[in-house]
Amino acid sequence: MSSVASQMDLTDRSLLNIVQSSFPLVEEPYRELGSRLEIPEAEVIERLKRLKNLHLLRQISAIFDTRRLGYKSTLVAMRYPPEQLDRSAKEINRHPGVSHNYARDGYFNLWFTLAVAPSESLEETIEEMARRTGAEAFRLLPTLRLFKIGVNFDMVQGNGTAHDHPRPDGQVAPQDAEVSRGEALTEFEIGAIRELQEDLSLIPRPFDDMSRRLNMATQELFGLADSFQRRGIMRRYSAVLHHQSAGFTANAMAVWRVPPERSEEVGRVMASSPWVTHCYQRPTFPDWPYSHFSMIHSTTQRQCEEIAREISRETGITDYTMVYSTHEYKKTRVRYF
Repeated sequence: MSSVASQMDLTDRSLLNIVQSSFPLVEEPYRELGSRLEIPEAEVIERLKRLKNLHLLRQISAIFDTRRLGYKSTLVAMRYPPEQLDRSAKEINRHPGVSHNYARDGYFNLWFTLAVAPSESLEETIEEMARRTGAEAFRLLPTLRLFKIGVNFDMVQGNGTAHDHPRPDGQVAPQDAEVSRGEALTEFEIGAIRELQEDLSLIPRPFDDMSRRLNMATQELFGLADSFQRRGIMRRYSAVLHHQSAGFTANAMAVWRVPPERSEEVGRVMASSPWVTHCYQRPTFPDWPYSHFSMIHSTTQRQCEEIAREISRETGITDYTMVYSTHEYKKTRVRYF
């Protein structure tokens, strides 16, 4: 357990579990959270402030679907000489569409996610990044099929339970042209997205200022947020943690060489593991034959490897490798519009 995580009591941990999964969209959300935990509203606010100061709680805000907003996104793998890696990563971080950026072991030693507005070219942007930073090689690895997304660390039980957010019909959603097509948005809706993506204030009625700036009633804002969720624009409204401070210090990207005819079957099995927080199918290349990516967060590297071996036994896929993050250069949410 990390020294920071050891400073939490059971109420802190229970509070973090709730805000990760079901933050209440009500006029007095901290009072609602207090009623669930049987503590006063003021204590909820003070606990959340302390958890932020301890670098455990990252942000409370809406999580939007990048593609449904019309943005284009991809995972990018780049290779640099070791002495050039830090400088190049910092240069790449300057792009506002870079939300996650990690140094990882292996041939490709820098991995980041990039989202660009509809008017920009994803390919040209990455090519320019690679040229400007002197990358030796790079690969675009967009999502072809999404099996699981959503990081919910169980702070009470101490395991990596993560909940995905499937479509209403319960089926895995392939990231094809139909699914990834941007939703038509009004200027008013864009204004609401700008508000909902901001970190929520730790005051008794935090949504009132948002509503006031939008010139609408707070209940109308909640109705709009509900509409965003039903339309697939907003995945959820929740908190995100600093997973390393929370005690989940091992972060492994397990990549798997899966026969095309077994793609969906294997993806579903991988996604069923409570330790897998994200699971995707991505394109392959002659120098990168791995089609399935499963992110494993755990308390130790040894446990990550045990989880991967268990997945291998369950799926029969033995051609895989573990890629570990060695440094976090950036982790934030994309700021849209």
